[in-house]
Amino acid sequence: MASSLKYILFPFVAWIACGSIKFAINFIRAGFDLQKARGLIGYGGFPSTHTTVVSSAVFFIGFEHGFDSSIFSLALAILIIVIMDAHGLRRNVGWHAEILNRFAEKFPNQIPNKKRVPLRERMGHSYYEISGGLMLGFFLANLFSRL
Repeated sequence: MASSLKYILFPFVAWIACGSIKFAINFIRAGFDLQKARGLIGYGGFPSTHTTVVSSAVFFIGFEHGFDSSIFSLALAILIIVIMDAHGLRRNVGWHAEILNRFAEKFPNQIPNKKRVPLRERMGHSYYEISGGLMLGFFLANLFSRL
């Protein structure tokens, strides 16, 4: 495979692998009900897709260029920001959505008609879900770097 092509292709491979695993887990949790499983798809859940995609690229860079390279250091900094965002900011956005949805139920006339669609409450990730994304990212990067 051409050298630069693998860097472009690999995040898509990680995204598809993580999405497939996440859907399978949601399908089992939903009692093998396809409609319920589709409803669980979104921002949140195990493993974290954002963490998987970014960490797989970071670890892949580490395997290809060395874990002491400057490009790995930069990539690691971006991964840390993604993790902080997934756990902190996005979880808070989910909690705010929950509060706003309760407000909208209690005071429906305070919300314009076109804005009455409930906000998505499942937004962020727990450290458990982030850890799953890190492990999957490491595994995929290790596997892909051997090809």
